[in-house]
Amino acid sequence: MCRNIRPLNNFEPPATSDEVRAAALQYVRKVSGATKPSKANEEVFNRAVEEIAHITAHLLEDLVTPAPPKDRETEAEKAKARSAKRFANAS
Repeated sequence: MCRNIRPLNNFEPPATSDEVRAAALQYVRKVSGATKPSKANEEVFNRAVEEIAHITAHLLEDLVTPAPPKDRETEAEKAKARSAKRFANAS
């Protein structure tokens, strides 16, 4: 999985449309192998991003879980701690 795509399900407040679109963009970039499409592929690239964002939004709306919603700040702190531990060992 692409490192830049973050889980979006079960957060309070829910994922924004900007977050969903950013994840879709990262996915299309990864699959296509292009960070910026050529002029010839720009329309297809952008259409793929919009379609994937649309489907992802529906997925997030329809998923159910018994787990309590996660807090964004708490999850960000956990990620920072994991990163600090990971890169402290790399030195």
